[in-house]
Amino acid sequence: MKAKAGLWIDHERAVIVTMSPQGEEMLRIQSRVEKQPSRFAGIRSTTPYESQKVPADDSRQRKLTGQQNIFYDAVIAALRDADAILIFGPSEAKNQLKKRLTRDGLGGRVVTVGTMGKMSERQIAEKVREHFQARSALEPERK
Repeated sequence: MKAKAGLWIDHERAVIVTMSPQGEEMLRIQSRVEKQPSRFAGIRSTTPYESQKVPADDSRQRKLTGQQNIFYDAVIAALRDADAILIFGPSEAKNQLKKRLTRDGLGGRVVTVGTMGKMSERQIAEKVREHFQARSALEPERK
């Protein structure tokens, strides 16, 4: 049996469960991505020059993209040795990561991408175990 990994991801954190002949490991990666800054409750300021105090949208977007890239790079580094990768989570982060994996030449290792809401780490590990056990039961034995 080669290493298989299951990943639950959203924009705040990633939980990776790796199954290999040596056993099962769990890795947590916390994102440093800041939420998009905005004005308080959508209220427009009447203070003169207030617009000069708020960073431009394009610079905020560049900063957000840079933070996301650092997060995705850490997740990809943790998945690099896996032969089969299951990705699931509640947000668009799972699809963004799949695109990055494809770009990095690891897209062929992704077996499934699915939508799943918030889960505890125990639930994530159980989902990964169930998925790969069911998958191995369907694969024909190799001689």
